[in-house]
Amino acid sequence: MIVSRRRVAAGLLAAPALLTARPGFAAGRPVTVASLFGEDKPETMVWRRIAQMLERTAPGRFDLRIVGNAALGGEKEVAEGLRLGSVQASLSTISALSGWVPEGQILDLPFLFRDRGHLRRVLDGPLGAELKGRFEAQGFVVLGFINYGARHLLAKEPITTPAAIRGKRIRVIQSPLHTELWSGLGAYPTPIPIPETYNALKTGVVDCMDLTKSAYVGFRLHEVVPWLIETGHIWASGVIMVSAAFWKGLSADDRTALAAAAAEGTAYFDELIVADEAASMAKAASEGGKVAQAQDRPAWEAGARKVWTTFAPKLGGLDRIEAIARSA
Repeated sequence: MIVSRRRVAAGLLAAPALLTARPGFAAGRPVTVASLFGEDKPETMVWRRIAQMLERTAPGRFDLRIVGNAALGGEKEVAEGLRLGSVQASLSTISALSGWVPEGQILDLPFLFRDRGHLRRVLDGPLGAELKGRFEAQGFVVLGFINYGARHLLAKEPITTPAAIRGKRIRVIQSPLHTELWSGLGAYPTPIPIPETYNALKTGVVDCMDLTKSAYVGFRLHEVVPWLIETGHIWASGVIMVSAAFWKGLSADDRTALAAAAAEGTAYFDELIVADEAASMAKAASEGGKVAQAQDRPAWEAGARKVWTTFAPKLGGLDRIEAIARSA
């Protein structure tokens, strides 16, 4: 925790040029917003859209200061920043928050959701409301659930079958579920923060990893692991969130305005991701990236579903998981 506090503080001091409102925006309540990417990626563009909406609905009351390119650290460090009060808002994958809200791992169960629509319908129901309450209890107010896209395997060679992954060193999210998934398939999981993955793959610390198509190119990983194997094993759910302490300090009118802006941002983000996936894969292909289809999908699913059984006692039971899988 001490290391993370220092890194968050260092990021705030090291990026003074980034901690400014966009020209033409009225000064208001300072809101430090952390983003892993630059201005051309959905993770930052969504906050620009939210800021624009707030200028219409709550003029002069918010000053969103967007710090991009992971200057404030990876997702875990940013989440700690929200809890400490040095960061007020950010996006995050559900996976990165599993240390605080392990129940959220139900969204990370491999091959649970059929497509984007299935995931959205589930999150619009009782499960989404339940998880929002659990996140708030840990200091994160969730203003909307977002979809980063499906996670696929990234490697230096076309690892298309479960047998081919055995013995490989794979970078994983710092999440027990992700560790269990890949160790169950015979790989050697290594938790590494996302900003450090490029060098880890380049130097051979790990052989492969999994990630969404948008982030694959966003982090320039196609330069060091040119193969993307379309496994689509997990839909990477995420949240638009603010610090609970910050939220509680807002007036009722400001909460309403921010919630409405975030709701628009949620839909906008999901649209951006779909478009960015296509653009990202086109860029990867032009720079030597290659795509392979996963082979023997039943074997991938059988190996991955072992995670359902392992985590069922922590996630409401296997019957609940099966019901989500069958839901319309």
